[in-house]
Amino acid sequence: MERIPLPPMKRPLIAILRGLKPEEAEGVVGALIETGFEAIEIPLNSPDPFRSIETAVKMAPAGCLIGAGTVLTTAQVDLLADAGGRLMVSPNVEPAVIRLAAAKGMVTMPGVFTPTEALAAAAAGASGLKFFPASVLGPSGIAAIRAVLPGDVEIAAVGGVSEVNFADYAAIGIRSFGLGSSLYRPGMSAADVRQRAIATLAAYDAVYGGQQ
Repeated sequence: MERIPLPPMKRPLIAILRGLKPEEAEGVVGALIETGFEAIEIPLNSPDPFRSIETAVKMAPAGCLIGAGTVLTTAQVDLLADAGGRLMVSPNVEPAVIRLAAAKGMVTMPGVFTPTEALAAAAAGASGLKFFPASVLGPSGIAAIRAVLPGDVEIAAVGGVSEVNFADYAAIGIRSFGLGSSLYRPGMSAADVRQRAIATLAAYDAVYGGQQ
C-alpha cells in the first residue's frame, strides 16, 4: 500500500488532548487552531472521545488534521472514520490497524521504541513513526534508529517533549513533535491552553524559523 504522507504544515506539531471532555472540545480546540496548530489528537481513553473528535472536525479548517490517539483495534478505526477523523495515532504497532486506517485515507502514526518496531511499522505503510517515550530514548537514541529506516517515513518525538527541548531534537534533524501535558491537562481552561500554545509556537519558531 502506498504510504500516505503528512500534509504540508507550517509547523508539524500534534496537540495531544488526553482527558478532554466533549463540552470542553470547542473552546480548547478553537484556541489551538486560532493560535496556529494544524494537527490535533484526542486519545480514545478520554471521556466520550468520538463526540469531541466530531466537534473538532466540524470546527477545523481545510487542511487541519484531526484524529484520535490510543487507537488499538480495527473497530476503533471504523469509528474514527465515521467521526470524520483523518489522523490515526496508536501506542503500538498493529499492522492490521495501520493498514485499515491507511485504506480509509488516514495519516497513520504508530508508536515505536525499538528498531524492530520501527521497521515493522514502516513495512505496514505507516505515514510516520511516533518515537515514545522520547524522553527515555533521547535525541541520540532516535538518531541511531533513524539511520536504518526508510527515508520517506516521518519521524516524530513524543513524550516528555516541550518547548524547552526543541533545540536538542533540531540538532539531529527532528522537526515533528507530539505535545501533550506541556499544552493541555484535564481541567485547563481554553484561555490557559491558548497561552501555552502561543508560548510553544514562539519557541518552535525561534528554533526552526517557522519553516517546515
